[in-house]
Parts: sequence; structure tokens; C-alpha cells
Amino acid sequence: MKHVGILGGTFDPPHIGHLIVAEEVRVALELDEVWLMPSSEPPHKQTAAANGKQRVEMAKNAIAGNHYFKVDTIEMSRSGKSYTYDTIKLLMDEHPDISFYFIIGADMVEYLPHWKQIDELMEMIRFVGVKRKGFRLESDYPIIEIDIPLIDISSTDVKKRVASGRSIKYLVPESVETFIKENHLYEER
Repeated sequence: MKHVGILGGTFDPPHIGHLIVAEEVRVALELDEVWLMPSSEPPHKQTAAANGKQRVEMAKNAIAGNHYFKVDTIEMSRSGKSYTYDTIKLLMDEHPDISFYFIIGADMVEYLPHWKQIDELMEMIRFVGVKRKGFRLESDYPIIEIDIPLIDISSTDVKKRVASGRSIKYLVPESVETFIKENHLYEER
């Protein structure tokens, strides 16, 4: 059986924090791969600033050179809100030989009781929780805790920096920074 971590998110844009989380969890759990999964329309966030195609491209740029990482676009092919339960059900049908580990930050761990069909989801996959500034990693649900370096970078901060003309060097991979500049993403309008 193959073991795959899933790191979902808007990746608007993907940043170094996302990559550190993915790598730390991969190594700690000895996962075969980690799939970054850009969401089409997350149920808990506003619409993304970059379009889906741009976010997928940035995610691909971000993981270039790491053969343990891949980008899965399953949520991009569906319209409407991207619920984890629906995605995992599809993935399990497509990949019955894979055991999935869903990686979430402490902010989402606290929100788990509100997830669509959370009890069924808990039977389908293992949740992996990582620290996030300002949130506790506590839940009544069984969560695998992975201790990672606390990197306080957010996509929101990256977008604000771009909009105000500040540097994002070392906050995002160089290829993502180049893509943002070439496509004039997040600039003040």
C-alpha cells in the first residue's frame, strides 16, 4: 500500500511555509508522496485572487525539483465548494491502493467539528495536524501531530506585500515570485 499526504489549500500563492509543512510531514511519516491540491472554491474562504489555472501553475512551479511532491487538480475539475469529504471519496475510488493522510494546520484542527461529514471522513483517512501561530493543536478527533518549525508566512501577507511593492524574496520559491511578477498578480489595482 502506498502512503500519500494531501496538502489542500488555495495556494494563492503557494509559499515556503506550505513546502516546509509538506516536507516535514513527508519525512516524519515516511510518506511515499505529498500531493498539493489547489481547491477550486474552499468552503471556509473567500474567492481566490488568482484564477485556478494560475494557482495550479504556481503550485507546480513551487514543487519543481522535488520528486516526492506532485500537484493534483481533482478539485479544480469540480464546480462549487470543495469539500474534503467529496474529494477523498473520489480519490479513494480512483486509488484504492493508497492510504491518504490529510495535512491541516492547527486553525483547521479547531474547525474540524464543522467539516462536512467529519465522522465518515475520519473513517476514510488519517488527519495530520501541524502547529500554526495563534492556534492550539487540540481536538476530540484523532489527529497525528507533527512537530514542525513554526514558519509565520501566509498567502495573505504575500499578497499584501506584492500590492504595496514590498519584497517577497525568500517567502515564496523564486519560480513563484517570477510567475507573480510576469503575470502582474496581486498588484494594487
